[in-house]
Amino acid sequence: MPIQFVCKVKFAEGDEAKATPSKQDSTGPLDERLGQPRGGGVSDLAAFASSSSLHGLAHALGTSRSGRVGMRQTLWALALLMSLALFFYQASRSAVAYLEHPHLAALGEESRRELTFPAVTLCNVNRFRFSALTDADIYHLANLTGLPPKSRGGHRPGELQYPPPDMLDIFQRTGHQLEDMLKSCNFSGQNCSVHDFSVVYTRYGKCYTFNGNKTSAKRTRQGGMGNGLELMLDIQQDEYLPIWRETNETTLEAGIRVQIHSQDEPPYIHQLGFGVSPGFQTFVSCQEQRLSYLPQPWGNCRASSEPVIPGYDTYSVSACRLHCESIQVQRECNCRMIHMPGKADICTPAKVKCVDRALALLQKDTGDSCPCETPCNVTRYGKELSMVKIPSKGSARYLSRKYHKTEEYIRDNFLILDIFFEALNYETIEQKKAYDIAGLLGDIGGQMGLFIGASILTILEILDYIYEVQSIIPAPQKKHMWYRGRLQPVRLYPSLTELTSVCCFCSRTFSDYNTWCSLGEYIMQPLEMPVVPTNLDCCPSY
Repeated sequence: MPIQFVCKVKFAEGDEAKATPSKQDSTGPLDERLGQPRGGGVSDLAAFASSSSLHGLAHALGTSRSGRVGMRQTLWALALLMSLALFFYQASRSAVAYLEHPHLAALGEESRRELTFPAVTLCNVNRFRFSALTDADIYHLANLTGLPPKSRGGHRPGELQYPPPDMLDIFQRTGHQLEDMLKSCNFSGQNCSVHDFSVVYTRYGKCYTFNGNKTSAKRTRQGGMGNGLELMLDIQQDEYLPIWRETNETTLEAGIRVQIHSQDEPPYIHQLGFGVSPGFQTFVSCQEQRLSYLPQPWGNCRASSEPVIPGYDTYSVSACRLHCESIQVQRECNCRMIHMPGKADICTPAKVKCVDRALALLQKDTGDSCPCETPCNVTRYGKELSMVKIPSKGSARYLSRKYHKTEEYIRDNFLILDIFFEALNYETIEQKKAYDIAGLLGDIGGQMGLFIGASILTILEILDYIYEVQSIIPAPQKKHMWYRGRLQPVRLYPSLTELTSVCCFCSRTFSDYNTWCSLGEYIMQPLEMPVVPTNLDCCPSY
């Protein structure tokens, strides 16, 4: 029986066929025509390159008059690729430099009509007055002072029975009293007294701070000597404890320790203070310095918005160190030293070794357990010290008569401390970003313009072109369809009209046309289905 073929062909007629060129002739080979989507003008890369603002792209992707790629286009393409490589190299270096977050220090100087005078803390290096110690005090302080634990009557230690010591009372009662040490006080030409000082406890015991209240801080309106704080002090060497044996708290020097600090930080005088000797007038010329640091990631300072340390109104490195020491001592010894913050009991001299061991462990720590960051805003005071010997022979006799002391006592115990501002100005040391986001964008923009002549709008042009190309590409999930009982690859056609005008399909049965499926604007047809160009007279037989 002969096999019947169904052939659906759209034939051109008359002059219309002659006037209309064939689809194959106008669009190229059949395989290219069958796979070409609509919108070829939009996807034309050469057309896009000719209108793009990216320098060199039109020359690199254009064609010569002969329609082939020539040496000129090749050289332009190499130049474009080299420029792109240089641009990406320089841009990556700029990005790496930005991610390193570099910073720099800007120095400046500001003048003011008046400045806030700093707080001045002073301590006698001898913590306990020998004449103020009772037999019970000597017994309890034996581990701390090195004195033999017996009374002046010669009783053996085993026979002594004393109540537990009140360490706060001992420090208050036996420490050097400012009323006895302060011989004269003058601030900016006006007399001052012990009432201008407040009691503060440090590692040296009972100390005194001048101008420590930040709500009523004194101010000075003139710099230079005589316009600050001038003190005459008697260190009372005859009250120093005799040394029987050395301990960690034994001191061999005579004089006072002084720390100049802001009202926002507690004294940390055993590490940050400087010494003043008797028999000299010490001049301390100060220069206020205001430092500003950057927080993370540019720096490593502690922002003012972070919680403050318990017991202090303002965060400072000194407050942080005292807080860390207090926590360590309380953890190891269940007590705290008198100068440490907290509510725990004050350590008795019996726990001196435990306290020393705890503080030694803290010093060996790398700082991970209790890091003390620098605050982002710090006020500190630079100092220049100079000294002259006192008293002169004439003044020694005068001071001896005035204070009813011998001339030798005046030379061994009296000192004068003169603290003043060098000038009514302050230094500013500000940490600034050396390379911020504005600098990064400026560098990348300059490199983009230098190497490829592009801008942000050029990038938008490329993205817009990619979007248009992607919008006309068929959905990738429909690449196969069922035909003759199995999945087979498909052809895509923009419409059924174009499908029938381009090709004719020959099938054994008309029902095979049911394998045509639509996908949006496209028609799918199995590759195995026979297809011939429309300009053929008939379908092939098989």
